[in-house]
Amino acid sequence: MSTITKPILKGRSFLAERDFTKGEFVYLIDLAEKLKHEKQQRIPHRHLEGKNIALLFEKPSTRTRCAFTVACIDLGAHPEYLGKDDIQLGKKESIEDTAKVLGRMFDGIEFRGFEHKKVEMLAEHSGVPVWNGLTEQWHPTQTLADFLTVKENFGRLEGIKFVYVGDGRNNVANSLLVGGALVGMDVRICAPKELFPEQEVIELAESLAKESGAIVTVTDEIDKAVAGADVIYTDVWVSMGEEDQFAERIALLAPYQVNMEMIEKTGNDQMIFLHCLPAFHDLETSYGMEIYKNHGLAEMEVTDAVFRSSHSKVFDQAENRMHTIKAVMAATLGNLQ
Repeated sequence: MSTITKPILKGRSFLAERDFTKGEFVYLIDLAEKLKHEKQQRIPHRHLEGKNIALLFEKPSTRTRCAFTVACIDLGAHPEYLGKDDIQLGKKESIEDTAKVLGRMFDGIEFRGFEHKKVEMLAEHSGVPVWNGLTEQWHPTQTLADFLTVKENFGRLEGIKFVYVGDGRNNVANSLLVGGALVGMDVRICAPKELFPEQEVIELAESLAKESGAIVTVTDEIDKAVAGADVIYTDVWVSMGEEDQFAERIALLAPYQVNMEMIEKTGNDQMIFLHCLPAFHDLETSYGMEIYKNHGLAEMEVTDAVFRSSHSKVFDQAENRMHTIKAVMAATLGNLQ
């Protein structure tokens, strides 16, 4: 593995891509690559020996919970899971008071929930590093895993034509747009105009692009967006808590389904498909069957043909959640040499 230029990140929280420089963000990806190699080679990397980590989950999760848990254990730390029925954030106890209590007992805190303000308040008042496992605005640990997957396939991040297709104003789209601009990608959001990112997110991405040399595009024109794409990425059409909007979203997003026709429009045989999961590409879930019964759709944001194709790297991407989360915790809390 190549020598990694190490910025000083110890004691920092990891809440959103906008809080980091390009060098710091790329360092975390490079560190994740190193830690992944060490895990594959069974080389111990217990940089958090004896640490205790609180995992706060207002929203349920498979990948985020598993990634943080395994990452903690690999690094020598003890993870303590606290679900929505175990914590009283803003209910019987203020977020400030909860943060101060947890900061006295734990060395680091992960939060996955709804309002971004909550994770900001935890970071402000706990006195320990806080890591955003997902809020309604940002999903930075997902972006790190996505970009590690891109680097593994193309050997670089700068200049990669990265296209997100679908609901362009959710947390994943926000993070990818800003993260892509930060690291110097040709990053494109392809969505119906009704689902474009908020203007302040676009402006933030454009300001970062001026520094990194990135190209930022937001368009509703599919052919324009996917031409020459190295990466096509999509997410569910309806996020958690928005299920009452299914009929409206289907009408808006059906033309933006990632299918083999869209893949062929890229003109790039080496392109890859990414999805943060879970993906609704067949009828093997009760949720999928319910959508089929109510709306007649056997596939939603991505077809089964694309999901199972050689272009699809979604399970590499899912595994990389663990390695990149490990890098974030080690860099902000550990004793790296």
